[in-house]
Amino acid sequence: MQVNWKGVFPAVTTKLKDDGSLDHEAIKSGLNRLIENGVGGVVMMGMVGENAQLTADEKRTVLKLAVETVAGRVPVISGLAETSTALAVQFAQDAEAIGVQGLMVFPGLTYRSDDRETVEFYRTIARSTKLGLMIYNNPRGYGVDMRPDLMDQLKDEANVVAIKEETYDTTRVTDLLKRFGDRFAVFCGVDDLVLESAALGVTGWVSGMANAMPKESVELLNLAVAGDFVKARELYRALIDLFHLDVHVKLVQYIKLAENMTAGYPENVKAPRLKLEGEERQKVVAIVEQAIANVRALSN
Repeated sequence: MQVNWKGVFPAVTTKLKDDGSLDHEAIKSGLNRLIENGVGGVVMMGMVGENAQLTADEKRTVLKLAVETVAGRVPVISGLAETSTALAVQFAQDAEAIGVQGLMVFPGLTYRSDDRETVEFYRTIARSTKLGLMIYNNPRGYGVDMRPDLMDQLKDEANVVAIKEETYDTTRVTDLLKRFGDRFAVFCGVDDLVLESAALGVTGWVSGMANAMPKESVELLNLAVAGDFVKARELYRALIDLFHLDVHVKLVQYIKLAENMTAGYPENVKAPRLKLEGEERQKVVAIVEQAIANVRALSN
């Protein structure tokens, strides 16, 4: 499948049973729900998918389940988060053999690479596979910033095709589009900056809270890309408090709780994460309930 790098690509949660093992049926059901609500693709095992907490076998099992379930209806993109170049290359090749259509590549984990090392890391992975690569750029989370001058060093790698922009600075969107035009697809990677990013020309969004609100997320991006900012702002304001949860250190727990409330999927997480409890849980529940009520009010 040729990937059309546009639309809402949820960073899909990895559904787990109470004992921490993969919940195969919930994973499959969740994917079907997202597709039925109009997403443009799915990103398995991003940070929201708890990539770094999964074993090597679990990662490959998740990809096999995704490829089999999605069955070509939308592109399946796999997160790639490894601690060494050798492990990253092996995962890329395994993912390609399993049948995914693209990779969202984190910088090497645990070691903060310098500019030269970072570019070489991405270049080596690009040359190891035919899959299209989305660069995962989250300097707050991983300490490595793929600035436009570093992306320039990768422009001759034909399968480096997209960047998930998560610097929390919308001027970066304009800088990338001005410098590269349509050479790289620029995706918004921050839920509570999606309307601002779309106004600047972004047409793709890797979203966490789209797990909980897929239909509304698709509608929001479609409105913004079409230039209907009156309706887009109204919907954005209805969802913004929910979207703010996507940028918290506990975004995985928050998104899984929101998804549990809207779709009934288990909110289990891999330790050392723990399910929410007490006042913190009540606060998130209230935000989700209010977002649901806001969306209902708009439709009346």
